[in-house]
Amino acid sequence: MTLSHTVGGQKYVFQSLKEVLAKANEEKSGDQLAGIAADSELERIAAKHVLSSVTLKDLREHPVAPYDSCEVTRFVDSQLDQAISARIASWTVAELREFLLSSQTTLSDVEAIRSALNGEMAAAVAKLMSNLDLIRAAEKCRVVSRANTTLGLPQVLGGRLQPNHPSDSVEGVMASIYEGVSYGIGDAVIGINPVYDTAETVARLLEATDDLIDQLALPTQNCVLSHVTTQMKAIERGAPAGLIFQSIAGSELGNTAFGINLETLRQAHQLGMQKCKNKGGQVMYFETGQGSELSSRSHHGADQLTLEARCYALARYFNPFLVNDVVGFIGPEYLADGRQMIRAGLEDHFMGKLLGLPMGVDACYTNHMEADQNDLENLTVLLVAAGVNYFMGVPMGDDVMLSYQSTSFHDVASLRELTGCRPAPEFERWLEACGLMRAGKLTDCAGDPTFVVGLKRARL
Repeated sequence: MTLSHTVGGQKYVFQSLKEVLAKANEEKSGDQLAGIAADSELERIAAKHVLSSVTLKDLREHPVAPYDSCEVTRFVDSQLDQAISARIASWTVAELREFLLSSQTTLSDVEAIRSALNGEMAAAVAKLMSNLDLIRAAEKCRVVSRANTTLGLPQVLGGRLQPNHPSDSVEGVMASIYEGVSYGIGDAVIGINPVYDTAETVARLLEATDDLIDQLALPTQNCVLSHVTTQMKAIERGAPAGLIFQSIAGSELGNTAFGINLETLRQAHQLGMQKCKNKGGQVMYFETGQGSELSSRSHHGADQLTLEARCYALARYFNPFLVNDVVGFIGPEYLADGRQMIRAGLEDHFMGKLLGLPMGVDACYTNHMEADQNDLENLTVLLVAAGVNYFMGVPMGDDVMLSYQSTSFHDVASLRELTGCRPAPEFERWLEACGLMRAGKLTDCAGDPTFVVGLKRARL
């Protein structure tokens, strides 16, 4: 394995494959903060050239987090398909890229090798792709998931209804849900980020949203995005949940910082399979985002993109219904501006889809980033072209509890109309039956929360 290359008359020598991966990454403020980014564009080009000749076998044998001290590394490696791994071990990263971008390669072809790919491999090939490459490759890697609704089908764009409230007021949460449903949002999940991480708060919000789902006969699922152990306590006591949520990291140290390990996830998945109100059987919901490992000093000197890909390699073994890349949430320390945010969103969506995950993206930014609404909207259009499963639906795109900017109810509705996409089929049938949608278009009743309140009263 040659780890040097001459470009522009200068020879660049890299000390490890981990260094090559870091310096081949597109510019990210998080990698610069960690002191591992390329010092110049010439060094980045040299690293990409070296990476293009690295084999998949090399990437498997040189994980960025040590095998002996990281259970994520050991677990993912133990789950790789040995026969397929042997067949593609000699492929270079450049050959994997050409395979994915070939007009002859189909979804079935991608599915045939997925079980032999790990996070380092997905990250490596993403680093050799342009934004258009990432869109084109992701579009052919579609992933369908099923709970009480079905996401990931062609021309289906889902929306997570995110009715957060700064005091966890049930009345405030319900007001946002009425408005969101009136725009056709909520087919991915009605998912609340609570202020208070207690089993009592989780149970109260789960019961309120479950009651509303039942009263409206609404085909969806609910979730309260507290710590997984808090949700488990509430569910064990009888709280009605459709999905179980947890943020995850790409290293054991990162998951420890989140207060979890593999056994926690196994227990949550088992509980969900037993208790969740979920017809499709995919009961987990994971969130990720570039930079979380660096923020907890659990990155092992690796770049944020590679660690993000390792999150996806871990997540797929728990068969989630939703995976959400919260792309701009951490802030400019990790993604400095709109350009970096757009690049990261396309990278993450591609890597997750390549590894077999039902990816959604929270196209978002914090108020201290050099990004704005136009950057957010540009990313959403690109992601729809790439086949993203769902976006967030936040009242006016401004989350009053988490204090960040995301996609609004009307953003998702507009994207559906612009691109010919529709809600999940089960949800669309419900919208048609109650008069909020006709032939894939919202009716004049749409956007009126009192219309949904009237539906609820009529059914009581």
